[in-house]
Amino acid sequence: MTRPTVPSLPWKHRFLILFALTVILPASLGLWLLGRFGADTPVDYADPVEHFKYGSTGGEHEMGFPYWIWRALPEVCGHYLPGPGYQSIGMIYEKNPDGSLKDLPVGTSKRRYQGVDRVFVNCAVCHVSTVRAAADTPPLLVPGMPAALFNMKAFEEFFFRCAADPKFSQEYLIPEIQRQGADLDLLDRYLVYPLAIGIMRDRVLALKGRFEWVFEQKAWGPGRVDTFNSAKVIFNFPMHRLDPKEFDAPADFPSIWLQRPRREPRAMELHWDGNNSDMTERNKSAAFGTGTTPPTIDLPRIRRVEGWIMDAEPPRFDTLFPVDKALAERGAPLYREYCAACHGASGRDFSGEKVGRVTPLADIGTDRRRLDSYTYTLAVNQATLYAGYPWRFTRFRKTHGYANMPLDGIWLRAPYLHNGSVPSLRDLLEPASRRPAVFWRGNDLYDPLRVGFASDKAEVAGRPLFEFDTRQPGNGNGGHEGKAYGTELSADDKAALVEYLKTF
Repeated sequence: MTRPTVPSLPWKHRFLILFALTVILPASLGLWLLGRFGADTPVDYADPVEHFKYGSTGGEHEMGFPYWIWRALPEVCGHYLPGPGYQSIGMIYEKNPDGSLKDLPVGTSKRRYQGVDRVFVNCAVCHVSTVRAAADTPPLLVPGMPAALFNMKAFEEFFFRCAADPKFSQEYLIPEIQRQGADLDLLDRYLVYPLAIGIMRDRVLALKGRFEWVFEQKAWGPGRVDTFNSAKVIFNFPMHRLDPKEFDAPADFPSIWLQRPRREPRAMELHWDGNNSDMTERNKSAAFGTGTTPPTIDLPRIRRVEGWIMDAEPPRFDTLFPVDKALAERGAPLYREYCAACHGASGRDFSGEKVGRVTPLADIGTDRRRLDSYTYTLAVNQATLYAGYPWRFTRFRKTHGYANMPLDGIWLRAPYLHNGSVPSLRDLLEPASRRPAVFWRGNDLYDPLRVGFASDKAEVAGRPLFEFDTRQPGNGNGGHEGKAYGTELSADDKAALVEYLKTF
């Protein structure tokens, strides 16, 4: 019996099928994969202040946590936090118009990269905080002020400890991500996020191995960071071989208002020790703390921040508290006599013989740890950053003292001195022997009389504050004292001088 023959397709049809299978289908798949995984799109904000608070510096490329992992970690590894969520380490959440909290804290940004929304910190994490006039009043969010509530060391240790925990795995994180309403598609659920969890765990553990020195340091407390010892890790310094005097050198986060008069008509010496006089180099250097690298730094978006901080101004003291104008007027000539040459004619006029210039340590007498942590060897290494780029660093140098800062918004820059070892302006006008030896940091409730944050209680609303002991290495509260610094003035003159400083 003869089998029926199947008619063969015309050659044109065969060609079209072959073309579809070998060209159109792979091209379509490639285009889909490119669209799915090839995007590099940060979330942008039209308002410059919103951009400062939530805009990208580029750090998400290398250090960014996939959004849902970032959201899930405080639940999965909450035992490594002092309290619920990132708020417990001083990160600040603003409210949406409906009263709910935003999904990310101030000082973090989001970028779509390699098929995943990634989150990491930006400049605002160190330069935004809140202030309250009374315990029962809502906090005022102030962009540009030092992040007096944010505990950087606790932030780093949380991720390092969590990455070393067995719970940093898809078995624990994926169910928590789903519980929070992520609604992951099949590709994310079974491929993208499981891979991302493994990659992030390995990446954070690799960093942990290089940052073991952080665990060996005494607690920094909120509002402070050991900046340049962290920078040494970038250059692969053998941290275990460094001089012990280079460690335990945390300094306060600075304010970043009014950068234009710090650059014009003459460039001031920046950072606490005046180790650079170029604002753009200073900013690019700071961006490394937000996870950027020379190939990934987002210069256009950093320039937007630079444009805002050039003329951004601090809020006035009298927006929250009254100023005794008569007493302030009495303090004005005292300021001119004792302070203006080093700190500027006023809170907006930065003219003065020594403003923005380094005072030798032998003269100022403040704690030397921050100065010693920035070494000549580090300065030389920083000159290699951006090698081959037009913006290669050329201005970093080793100094032998601390720079005299303008005092714009000085009322919001407590605690005082470079290491935050003096809680209020009124305490700073006392000799070191009469300054508080122990006080508590991490409170945003303000003391308008002494001009500083309330620091005499160990907790606020059941939340423990950080005990700052000035006898610990790096925490010394000496210096900036003697007749030239006003510590020998009468009590009435000190009160008048402090009242005048409230107008800055």
